Amino acid sequence: MIMSLRRTSPESIRDRVRRLGERLSDCDLCPRNCHVDRYSSKLGVCGMGAGVRVSSANLHFGEEPPISGVRGSGTIFLAGCNLKCVYCQNYPISQLHHGRDLSQGELVSAMLELQERGAHNINFVTPTHCSAQVARAIVDARDVGLSIPIVWNSSGYDSADTLRMVEGLVDVYLPDMRYADRVNSKCYSSAPDYPEVNRFAVAEMFRQVGNLEVDDDGVAIRGLIIRHLVLPDNISGTQEVLRFIAEEISRECHISLMSQYFPAHMAFKYEALTRRITAAEYAQAVEWMHEFNLENGWCQNEET
Repeated sequence: MIMSLRRTSPESIRDRVRRLGERLSDCDLCPRNCHVDRYSSKLGVCGMGAGVRVSSANLHFGEEPPISGVRGSGTIFLAGCNLKCVYCQNYPISQLHHGRDLSQGELVSAMLELQERGAHNINFVTPTHCSAQVARAIVDARDVGLSIPIVWNSSGYDSADTLRMVEGLVDVYLPDMRYADRVNSKCYSSAPDYPEVNRFAVAEMFRQVGNLEVDDDGVAIRGLIIRHLVLPDNISGTQEVLRFIAEEISRECHISLMSQYFPAHMAFKYEALTRRITAAEYAQAVEWMHEFNLENGWCQNEET
């Protein structure tokens, strides 16, 4: 299988990877634009320095069917995050930074080991703040035999400029679209610019990889899958998010409409977030998908 790296000039890729690494000294890799020197002891919003901290690297079977397939997705959970979601279900990893620091060589070895174990892909979870390190690891791993697709599994709070720098390295983009409203994104994720940043990012992802493509076994080889978590009281602005996808991205886009919200982390401090969504709220979200003729993707029931 020929992956994206080989569809793009190796010289161009390596130059962009080098420049991404240089940007860590005045970090502007994500929309926060903290401009801290991550090679020093200073830390930005993500809480991470110039290295990589990994919470786990294992086969994962709970992703969307084209990502998990039958052999599992080779997920690498990166510690830290550039969002501060009060309801984060992975907060020990994203906000408490639990994990083990790995060298670039160890990260490459983890990728190759997952491939040897049969992973359909290498799935970087929350890679945005580690774009430079992840990009370098992909190039190094390709050089020594990595041949399976790369999945960029992010919160969707990505800089379009940084995404352009990793073009040709990523085969499948798996971003969230969390909010349509600046007030809610500020209140619950400390990111008032999330809606517009997110829309630019998703549009750039789509430009690079297009709609989802799968192999004969239904496993993703390229394309965009958008995740949308339905929140109580329509905090997520589901109707407007789906409208944007239909009108500005593609009605053929695959969408994972998620119903599994539950109060976690600091959600108990916010009245609207102290409960799960109702069946009626989720049914309304599904109805909006049909209203905008978004027929590709996955809905969930209580068992899944």
